[in-house]
Amino acid sequence: MNILAIESSCDDTSAAVLTAEGIQSNIIASQSIHLQFGGVVPELASRAHQKTITQTVQQALEEADVSLDDIEAIAVTQGPGLLGSLLVGICFAKGLALSRNIPLIGVNHMDAHIYANFIDHQPEFPLLALTVSGGHTQLVHVTSPFEHEIIGKTRDDAAGEAFDKIGKLLGLPYPAGPHMDRLAKKGDPQFHKFPQALLHKGLDFSFSGLKTSVLYYLEDKNDEWIQEHLNDICASVSYAIAEVLVKKLKRAAQQTSVKSIVLAGGVSANSMLREKAEGMAAKLGIPLYSPKISYCTDNAAMISITGKLKAIKGQFDDLNLKPFASLT
Repeated sequence: MNILAIESSCDDTSAAVLTAEGIQSNIIASQSIHLQFGGVVPELASRAHQKTITQTVQQALEEADVSLDDIEAIAVTQGPGLLGSLLVGICFAKGLALSRNIPLIGVNHMDAHIYANFIDHQPEFPLLALTVSGGHTQLVHVTSPFEHEIIGKTRDDAAGEAFDKIGKLLGLPYPAGPHMDRLAKKGDPQFHKFPQALLHKGLDFSFSGLKTSVLYYLEDKNDEWIQEHLNDICASVSYAIAEVLVKKLKRAAQQTSVKSIVLAGGVSANSMLREKAEGMAAKLGIPLYSPKISYCTDNAAMISITGKLKAIKGQFDDLNLKPFASLT
């Protein structure tokens, strides 16, 4: 089945084409307008999607060397995300589906992050997913495709949110996560011991205390001192976040007896997290998979592979498909 996929849940407009030979294109149009605000402005995001979605889809089709006549299903992000942004993608997908009589498939954005691992790998079920992004931090037990149970989640800030907010305190551009990761590689993770909340308690996460701790730590430091020790601070923050994520992941893996572990979401691109998770999984003797970096952040390739899995199960939608800001 040739699938056209559309992703517009936040501030990236993306379109991809999946054929029997695999991903043929994965176009991502990022929005630079939010940089000046230090975060995504929902109204500006939806307007930017409207301006770029047509050309993004066209570029994806051209790069894949297919036409709309070749497309047999359209997969589109249904949620969670910003309602205005989701509406742009869904309305565009509905228009194509109606005009071309093409089946429509609504996709849960968080499911798609997990199934991004199936683009290049074949993790065995049951599997455990650590999904970490700007809006979510979850441990998900997956017994079979679309049979999920969230067994751990953040009680406040998500891991990606903590990276971005702490990065803002350090004067780094938005989104700060990739910048902190790059700087952390040159720093000392033991430079300062930041708190690791709920480390020995259950499977839930909490990162708001870490953000506050960094704020208090920096309040009597001048800009010159911060710049001098920036690499070490980033490394120490990254260590505190990755340590909690991996120890919770290990605890969940031991409790669920899974056959595979997967990393998912934008923060799964973090090099320290990947390194720690790989070491942990090797000690447990459980295969660990993670998407290639271009499939970690929001992208339509992950929507296409999830759409394919839903199509195999006969899970199609009609034109009543609605967006949802929150979707489990």
